[in-house]
Amino acid sequence: MNALEYVPVPAFEDNYIWLVSDGRHAVAVDPGEAAPVRAYLAKRGWQLSAILLTHHHQDHVGGVADLLNGQDVPVYGPAGESIERLTYRLKSGDRVSLVEPALEFRVLDVPGHTSGHIAYFQAADPAGTPHVFCGDTLFACGCGRLFEGTSAQMLKSLDELAALPGDTQVHCAHEYTLSNIRFALAAEPDNLALQAWRDKATALRERGVPTLPTTIGHEKAVNPFLRADQPAIQTTLAEQLHESVLDRLTAFTLLREWKNRFR
Repeated sequence: MNALEYVPVPAFEDNYIWLVSDGRHAVAVDPGEAAPVRAYLAKRGWQLSAILLTHHHQDHVGGVADLLNGQDVPVYGPAGESIERLTYRLKSGDRVSLVEPALEFRVLDVPGHTSGHIAYFQAADPAGTPHVFCGDTLFACGCGRLFEGTSAQMLKSLDELAALPGDTQVHCAHEYTLSNIRFALAAEPDNLALQAWRDKATALRERGVPTLPTTIGHEKAVNPFLRADQPAIQTTLAEQLHESVLDRLTAFTLLREWKNRFR
């Protein structure tokens, strides 16, 4: 089986449209903008063979119609959201099997950011490495805003992602890492792994290199939204927000609300 290449194509101000290719054909994940995808495909000589969508926001679906442009390319997306041009409507447990490139995904329901948000989990690439395309549910050191769902839904969604193998490559859809790290350090200032990640991520961005993909194992060590049960974070929340932190869900809810107004 040919090796696969996973490419974050920059779009808008801070989006990444992920392309997965076997060197001839490519799948596009969340193409909010057509032009960068089309340009990259042309540059590499790749042919678009499928489109995967995680949720309905325009910066994730806005380029679909332009990319299709009469081509017979299947479009996969969430069954629970209103998205035009979908060929296959997916829900938790469904499988996506593609021939070119040879890819197999299991669909995860991960609502919270939107009500029908899904993710695509690839158990192993040809080298044995797992991958997940999680849209705006999980970010490097962060998670998506709750536009349509509840804190309980988002926490459950993050738990589902956190249960994936630790070496799972996490392909997030935005370059929010440095701002997320600043918040994470406010929530857990003594986290040594987080301090090291700040230095590494800063160096990457200074060179214009993406901070992604991250991994599930790394996120469990540095992402406050996966660490809401940590006493250090709960203590910080109580001190900063003057709120009683009774349980993990309360801690997560307070973290998300604090992050919404954090500057």
